[in-house]
Amino acid sequence: METLQIAVDAQGVARLTMNRPEVFNAFNEAMIAELGAAFDQLAADPAVRLIVLAGAGKAFSAGADIQWMKRASEATQDWNLQDARGFAEMLARIANCPKPTIARVQGLALGGGFGLVAACDIALATEDAKFAVSEARFGILPAVIGPYVINAVGPRQARRLALTASRIGAAEALGMGLLHEVVPAAELDAAVQRWVDELLMNGPQAQGEIKRLFAQLALGPVTPEVRELTAQTISRVRMSDEAREGFGAFLAKRPAAWVPVAKQDLSQ
Repeated sequence: METLQIAVDAQGVARLTMNRPEVFNAFNEAMIAELGAAFDQLAADPAVRLIVLAGAGKAFSAGADIQWMKRASEATQDWNLQDARGFAEMLARIANCPKPTIARVQGLALGGGFGLVAACDIALATEDAKFAVSEARFGILPAVIGPYVINAVGPRQARRLALTASRIGAAEALGMGLLHEVVPAAELDAAVQRWVDELLMNGPQAQGEIKRLFAQLALGPVTPEVRELTAQTISRVRMSDEAREGFGAFLAKRPAAWVPVAKQDLSQ
């Protein structure tokens, strides 16, 4: 691919790296299309267990490429609508990916880059990373990324970030729920690996079921419809081959079949 690097290791860990470091991995039409295609490809690959999304160079992603935005401001509404739909579809492919996703963040995550972090399941960053929902500075708004920002940090924090467009540090991003861990820059890859190891210990089909079920559950009352959805889901999954393997491994005090050989520890 022109704007991305993809590598999948023997354990099924896919590392997807945005590779436009000269513009701090700002994305244009090409990168948006390639990100969507890459997540489709990795989601469909049975050898892939999880995906780590990263940015080459000094920054995770500075958001929208200014030249792309300039073209958009001079284009027709129809062109802008089709372009925005492509961006929205790419974010949905990340958020709805059946495999666990980790955002590995260093430097800047601005605008759409903030949206990428919010769309991933787990996000880790360096202590000096900076974040902003910066669209209002350019006279536009964070429309497409808005639902993911709200889901990640809640409506009031999301509104504050969008209205002020101010940059926040990694510690504040951790406190509001955008991030799950903040570490020194030299420890970022080791921290990502710890999360990878945790994810690889669990059933891949179960993880996919978790993502599908949780996507249907909203904050609020547990209605009869919600109770029925959860009961139907667990009754079906309990009878799966993966569940039988998981229960059998536990009773036999052995690692489950999906646990990588290098990570198997019979003492746990």
